[in-house]
Amino acid sequence: MGTRIRIERGDITRIPADAIVNAANSALAGGGGVDGAIHRAAGPSLMQELNVIRQREGGCATGSAVVTGAGKLPAKFVFHAVGPVYRDGRHGEPELLANCYRTCLKLAVENGARTISFPAISTGVYGYPAQEAAEIAMREVRAFLEKTDAIDTVIFVLFDAGPEQIYQQLLAAAPPF
Repeated sequence: MGTRIRIERGDITRIPADAIVNAANSALAGGGGVDGAIHRAAGPSLMQELNVIRQREGGCATGSAVVTGAGKLPAKFVFHAVGPVYRDGRHGEPELLANCYRTCLKLAVENGARTISFPAISTGVYGYPAQEAAEIAMREVRAFLEKTDAIDTVIFVLFDAGPEQIYQQLLAAAPPF
C-alpha cells in the first residue's frame, strides 16, 4: 500500500489536495505566515465566507476548525484550524494542538476529502517548538489513518528545511502502515 503520509517542502498554496489546512487565528480575521499566504492565494471569497462564520459563531475556538471553500487554491476546501499559543506546554497546549489535527481529519472525512495538506500548526508566531509539534501532528495523523481508509493521503507541507527534516525523521522512524 505504501505510505499514506507524505512530507513536502514548499508553499502549501501550490500543492494540490482536496483540503488545505490553514493555521488560522481564533478571530478568523486573516493574518501573517501561512494564514496570509492562503488568503492571498485563495482570493477574497475566503474572507467573505469567514465573515459569515464570524457573524454566526463569533470566531473559532482554539483546538477547533471551521470549513470554507478554497477560492482560487488547488483544493475544494480550506479547514481553518486554530492552534494554541505556546506558553510552556503545561497549559493544555499539547491537547489543543492534537485536537486541531483530529478535527481537521474528521472534517476531511465528513466532506469527502481524500487528500489533506497540513502546515506545521502553531510553530510560527504562536511559538510551539517544532519537534514537539511535529511529534503531536505525526502521532495524531497516524492514529487516525490506522482507523480509517476514508483518507488516502496526508501531506505535511513545510516551508523550511529544519521542520521538513524533523517530519522526515519522524516518518522514517515509524513503522509503515
